[in-house]
Amino acid sequence: MTVETLAVEPGRVRQMWHLLEPLHAVLYYAPEAFDEAAALGYDVTERWPSYFAWRAAPLGPAGAGRVASAFYSFSPETVGRYVPGVWAVAAPEAVLAARLRAVDRTYRALLGDETVEGSELAEAAALARRAAETAGGTAGAAGRPLAAANAALPWPEAPHLVLWQAATILREHRGDGHLAALLAAGLDPAEALVSFAAVGAAAEVTFASRGWRPAEWAAARDRLAARGLVRPEDGTATDAGRALRAEVELRTDVLAAAPWTALGPEATARLAELLGGPWLAVIGSGLLPSENTLGIGKV
Repeated sequence: MTVETLAVEPGRVRQMWHLLEPLHAVLYYAPEAFDEAAALGYDVTERWPSYFAWRAAPLGPAGAGRVASAFYSFSPETVGRYVPGVWAVAAPEAVLAARLRAVDRTYRALLGDETVEGSELAEAAALARRAAETAGGTAGAAGRPLAAANAALPWPEAPHLVLWQAATILREHRGDGHLAALLAAGLDPAEALVSFAAVGAAAEVTFASRGWRPAEWAAARDRLAARGLVRPEDGTATDAGRALRAEVELRTDVLAAAPWTALGPEATARLAELLGGPWLAVIGSGLLPSENTLGIGKV
């Protein structure tokens, strides 16, 4: 599939990600989610124990190697600090049940019961589920481990939980495709972050959360400089580096387009309209960091 053969504009594909990503990611920051994590026995003085548990649970009791492979940009050392230890605290099945409770409480707190139980959110959930079922189908999830793992979970009954699960499948579908784009560009996990910081997607300190040591970051920068992708004196992207990152992002959009092509332009536009209110509520809550490693709003 190329840009020329897409039935939906790459800009629309990226817009849908921008709208859905906060609806998924609020799980990792909401106080209600930390409450549920603490009830399971996780240390919530930092966010990483619950983050790794929430996001990796669909994979089952996976080890550090499998999680590091699927998450890609985290240093293996950082992943190993939490995985597989998170499964000694609570089994994946218990984590999956708790994360739905966390989403229920979080959405009700942010959106209000009236919105959660309203017809527009139910409509949005139904449309998002249609798109997610394409992403999680046999063809759509091929080569996409996190999308496939989330798509294999049973659908909850409540529309707001359906919306969250659909958002999760779709964002992991896009994320898995993004890793394919990075691999095609010859960017290893550390280089992926260094090259993204080099184009100004976020400050280097923001990417420090992925756990790469300063020497590892510097070595990745040196490798990129040897390829002519960053300037050795300050680590900023060269024209070639910017072009490569633009190619990665466009390829990511292309690989993420199938669910929206299947949903169709009118239904996709309707979903975008319906997501505006929930998106504003999540963004306006202040729970999500204003600068993030995904570069939302910068690329």
